[in-house]
Amino acid sequence: MEIIEKIFLENKAWANGKVQFDKLYFEKLSLMQEPDFLWIGCSDSRVPANVITNTEPGEMFVHRNIANVVDINDINLMSVVQYAVEYLKVKHIIVCGHYGCGGIKAALTNNSFGNMDVWLNKIKEIAKQHDIELALCKSEEEKAKKMVEFNVIAGVEKLKTVEIIKNSTIRLHGWVYDLHDGILNKLV
Repeated sequence: MEIIEKIFLENKAWANGKVQFDKLYFEKLSLMQEPDFLWIGCSDSRVPANVITNTEPGEMFVHRNIANVVDINDINLMSVVQYAVEYLKVKHIIVCGHYGCGGIKAALTNNSFGNMDVWLNKIKEIAKQHDIELALCKSEEEKAKKMVEFNVIAGVEKLKTVEIIKNSTIRLHGWVYDLHDGILNKLV
C-alpha cells in the first residue's frame, strides 16, 4: 500500500472512531476553538504536543519550529502569540523543548547547515551567554541537555518582554520533554 493512501485510511479510521464514541464530535469541534494553552514546541516528529499531553483537538493551540526557538522578531511566531492571546484568550503559554533535539545539537557544532544557519544562530547566541556552564559539562550529551534547558528558559524570558503578554494574566511555562521516558519536566 502506498504510504500516502495509508494516511488517508488511518484518518478515516480515526474519524470513524470519534463518531462511534460521540456522534456529534466533529459538529462540536467545528463550532468553536477555545484552547487554554498555546504550545511553542519543536518541529521534531517525535514530539507532537497533543499526543504527549493526551489532549484533544481544540484544547491546545500549537506553534512549532526547529528547536522551539522563541524569536520576538519572527513575525510568524508573534502572529501566533497575538492570535492566541487576543482572540483565543489562552491562559497559559508553554515553551517546550526536548532532550535529543537535532536543532540544538546542530547549533552546538561549527558545521554549516545552509539556510538553517540563520535560525541556528539564535541558539548559538544563547549558548554564548552560557559558555562557562556549558564548558563544565562532562559530555556532549550533557552539554546538549543543558542547552535544551537554556533555550527553553531563554524562550520564556523573551516572551515576558512581549507587550501583550506583559499586560495580561497569562502564565508562562518552560518545559522539557524526555524522549527516553515520555515525561514532561517543568523548568519554569
